Formats: sequence, structure tokens, C-alpha cells
Amino acid sequence: MIIENVIAAFVELATIKTFMLMMVGVAGGLIAGAIPGFTIAMAVVLTLPFTFGMPASQGLATMVSVLVGGLSGGLMAGILTGIPGTPSSVATTFDGFPMARKKGEPGLALGIGVWSSFCGGIISAILLMTLAPQLARIGLEFNPWDYFMLVMFALTITASLAGKNMVKGLIAGILGLLIRTVGEDEAVGMARFDFGSDTILQGFDFIAVLIGLFAFSQLLSDVRDPAAARRSLTETGTVHVRIEHRRAIAEVAKRWTIVVRSSLIGVFTGILPGAGGSIANILAYDQAKKASKHPEKFGTGIADGIIAPESSNNAVEGGALITMMALGIPGDVTTAVMLGALLIHDVVPSPTFISDEPVLAYSIFLAFFVATFMMVGLQSFMLRVFVLVTRVRMYVLASVILGFCGIGVYAINNVEFDVWTLVWFGILGFIMRHFGFPLAPMILGVVLGNIAELNLARAFAITSDLSPFFTRPWSLFFLIIAVFSAGFPMYQVQRGRKKWTLVFLPAACFAVSVPLYMMGGIVRPVVATVVLAYGAFTVWQRARGGWRIEAALGHTVPLKED
Repeated sequence: MIIENVIAAFVELATIKTFMLMMVGVAGGLIAGAIPGFTIAMAVVLTLPFTFGMPASQGLATMVSVLVGGLSGGLMAGILTGIPGTPSSVATTFDGFPMARKKGEPGLALGIGVWSSFCGGIISAILLMTLAPQLARIGLEFNPWDYFMLVMFALTITASLAGKNMVKGLIAGILGLLIRTVGEDEAVGMARFDFGSDTILQGFDFIAVLIGLFAFSQLLSDVRDPAAARRSLTETGTVHVRIEHRRAIAEVAKRWTIVVRSSLIGVFTGILPGAGGSIANILAYDQAKKASKHPEKFGTGIADGIIAPESSNNAVEGGALITMMALGIPGDVTTAVMLGALLIHDVVPSPTFISDEPVLAYSIFLAFFVATFMMVGLQSFMLRVFVLVTRVRMYVLASVILGFCGIGVYAINNVEFDVWTLVWFGILGFIMRHFGFPLAPMILGVVLGNIAELNLARAFAITSDLSPFFTRPWSLFFLIIAVFSAGFPMYQVQRGRKKWTLVFLPAACFAVSVPLYMMGGIVRPVVATVVLAYGAFTVWQRARGGWRIEAALGHTVPLKED
């Protein structure tokens, strides 16, 4: 049945006009994603009016192409300038920019980003075409308690992103949460921290805060030295125009487990309404860092730190499309626009949409798949053009980028206050950089603060009882992995030196299996059994080795008792 639907959808899309429109869409998305402040949602909104006169499959295929191009375009600005082109490429800058600037390998960094995006998109497209109805049901299971605990789990990432500056990282994260409370409370409509000003009452726009912290602060850092401001990146000998695709493919292939894990994280995050690519991007980066044997190298320009976020953010929209098409619930702002496009074309998404409109549904699936291949071809060409940007003198480049940032921020809401927000947070970000405060935890607080508060308010509006936070399966699941995630940095540091680290992994397996069993059904209890069996096998191995650290590691190390 799936094969028949795919063939019918391919016949529907297999016209020269549709393919040309898709190529233009991908190219437009790449440009939009590469311009800081010009979001993917804005690009899709601008595309929507041009699709009114098109057949439904053709118009939606064009919009999907813009979406795919935008997801990959953000890595260009992030890697070359250290300024994420889109919110979903924030974590890409953590290692992409150091690899391009400090290690002098922008071609390799860009190549790794391109092929990681490609792999994430293909995995997401395959899951989109084969598992859409089944995966969409997960979104129906989530209630406010589950969303709140999901955010609490995501906030534990702050500990990993803080690196060695744990206290400064926590301060930055708390500051991000505080910033999100300024303005009108979305739950009850109360004014907070507005100091009697109607302007501040509207709050700080997330995109303006993000661009100010990353873009303006980075630009200030780049041009504060007059001599450095007159140089271009090429003059420092750090940039080579040639993009090393072969090396990039080899690096990605060697780390295929990171690609698969990060893509699955992206799909799962995309399925959850409201989560979005910015959460998946940072979440996948965090999990790659925690699973790495060399976590201290993250942030210095390693391939793992580019592969993980780029695989996840391209996989997100596959999951978001699943929820949007099967449930009529947009996973993020971009799919909300696409939901409007479906309604304009007299198509109402529902759990029966895929069975009632199989050709149109699989046309969207196939467009996502084909656009991912187009993205590789077009980006491979366009990256050569973008690398030439690094030959421009820094003060000229900074002026142009800042101009685009200001235009992009203003165009979102047509509000002058957003431009001032960019300036203020740019200065704040510059000061934080100067005193060694990491910016990533602050961004995480800004992204997640509103989601956490809104769902906490919804939960207490339903009942004042706290027990659902601990008795609902998904809520308990996220609570458990949040606890173990918070302790994981300490486990990584002391692994092989302290005896308590021997029980950390099996304890996590035993604890996680409990909520999986509570979810019922067939698949999840089977997964729980596998996890439980792995935990029991680990305990058996530890006991067989006499609970000795050197036996667990397979070699002799100095033993330190607690």
C-alpha cells in the first residue's frame, strides 16, 4: 500500500514545473536560513501567497522545499561567522565556528554540516513515510504535566553547556529564565516586570534576544580591535575556499551512531507540539557530549559537535509534519503556516487524513525526501559563494550582517522596540563573553522558560494535586532521565575513579524501565524489557568482576575509595 501511494505521489509531482519550483524553494530557503534574523517561518510565510493558484500537491511541495532549505541554510552563517542563521542552528556554532576559525578548516566544517543535514533529513523522511500514523499517536499522550517535565529534563542540559564554568553557566541559565518572565503572563494575562511601560509589557522577542546575544555580541568582539577589524578571515590564513566533501563524508560515516541517535532525537522532538528545532538542536548536542569519550573537546571544533545538532534539526520537521498531518496540531511556527496552507487548499488534517488523502499526503512526504537531495546539490554550489564572504574585511562584514539582523528583527513584528532589544542584549552578551559567562545556557533558559511556565499554569488549572507529575508515565519518564542527566557530568568526570560510578548505568536502566512498562501496549514494554535486561547484564558483569573498577574498565587503574 505504501509503495502504491509513493508511486502515485511521484506521478503527481513528476513535472518540470514542480521540480523547478522545488529547486527555487530550496535555494530561497538556503538564503533565508543563512541570513541572521530572517527565520524559516518568515520564508515560508512569504512563499504562501505564491502557492494560492497552484494545485495543492504542487504548492505544498514548494513550501516543503523552502522549509528543507531553511533548515540547512542556518549552518552557513553559524560556521563562517559564529552567528546562527536560525534558532535551530544555535548548537552548530559551538563547534562549527571554532573548527572554521581556530582550526582553519571551514571547508571541512561546512561539508560535515551539509552531509549531517542530509543524513538527518533522509532518516526523517523515511520515518515520515513509513511510521507517520503510529508516531503521531505519541503526541496525543502528552498533557501539561508531561510537557513541564520534558522542559525540566531539557534544562538539565545547562550543566553540560556550562562546561568548567558551572556556577557562571547556572547564573546565565537563570538569567535566561528571568528574561522570559518580562511582559504579560500568557496564562492569566497579568503584567510582570513592565515598570508601568506599555512597551516593556509586550516582552522581549525571542528572535531579537537570540540575535542580540549571538550576533551583535560576536560582531562587537570581532571589531573591538581596530587592527583585527581591518583584516578579513582570509588574510589570517584560516579560510580555504575548497569544500572538502570526501573528508566530510568520511567523518560523518565514522560517526554514524551519532547521526542515527541525533536524527531520532530530532524526529521525537518534532512530534511533540511546540518543542521545535531549537530544543532538538541543543538536546542532540548535549547527548552527543554526554556519550562521548572526550567530552572536554566539545566546543573546541570537533566533528561530533557539528554532526549531532545538524542531524537533529533537519530531522525535526519530519516529526513536526507527522503531527501536523495526522493530528492537525502544528509542531512549530513553520508547520503552523503549512497547516494554514492545507486549510486554504480545502484540506483538513486529521487522524484519518493520510488514509483519506493518500496521494496528497505522500506527495508531501516525497517532496520532503526529494528536497533533501536537492539541498545537497544546491548547497554544495552555494557554499562556495558563501565562503567568499570570508574575504570581506571584518568591519564591512560586521556592518552588513548587523544591517541584515536589524532588518530581520524589525520585519518579524514591525516593532521598533525589538531593534532596541537586539542592541541591549548584544551589549549584555558582549559583557558576558568578556567575563567568561557562557551564552548557551542563557539562550536555553529563554527558549524553554515560556514553555515550562505555560504548561505548569495549565497543569495547576486542571488540578492542584502534584501527584500527576510523578504518576503519569511520560512525566515520570522525563523526571527520571532529568535526574540521571543532571548527575551525568559528575559521572563522566569520576568514571574509572569512584566505585559509585559502577552502579550509575544499571540504576538508570532499571529506573527508566518503570515508566515504559506503565505506558502499556506492546512496543514500549518490549523496549523496557530490553533496557531492563541490559541493566541486569551490566550488574552481572560488575558482580562477576567483584565490583572492582579495573575489572569494569578492562584494565588496571588506581583505585580511590569513597
